[in-house]
Amino acid sequence: MSHVHLYQATLNWTGAANGPTESYAAYSRDYEVTVPGKAVIQGSADPTFRGDPARHNPEDLQVMALSACHLLTYLALCARGGIKVLSYEDHADGQMELQDGKIRFTRVTLRPRVVIDRGSDPHRAQELHEKAHEECFIASSVNFPVGHEAEIVVAD
Repeated sequence: MSHVHLYQATLNWTGAANGPTESYAAYSRDYEVTVPGKAVIQGSADPTFRGDPARHNPEDLQVMALSACHLLTYLALCARGGIKVLSYEDHADGQMELQDGKIRFTRVTLRPRVVIDRGSDPHRAQELHEKAHEECFIASSVNFPVGHEAEIVVAD
């Protein structure tokens, strides 16, 4: 397997159809992102920054990427480690604050609730969250803490 992986995305500011950037208050923040062969993502700014609240914003996508990467890494580790995961649901959140004159993420917390098969080891299932965090490509690429507060439930 190659150690270099390339990803492509094309972003198009669809808000331009509503007029140019004549003033901060007046221009549309709407955009679309396309990745070859995949569904279009319609995005905008966070409503705080005059964006469309019905569209995903970059901050949503950041939290989603961290949550999804942890999930996929965790499931792979469980599959290899003999832990049978029956369900997984994460209620993640991220916090941004003004620091050093810039608004930036200061943390993201993942809160996965994982249901495992009765024959699986709940202690090992919990340990694998730490390993998943260490191996998650996205968490390894950000400059803020990504925590996880996992709940392991053994199925009846």
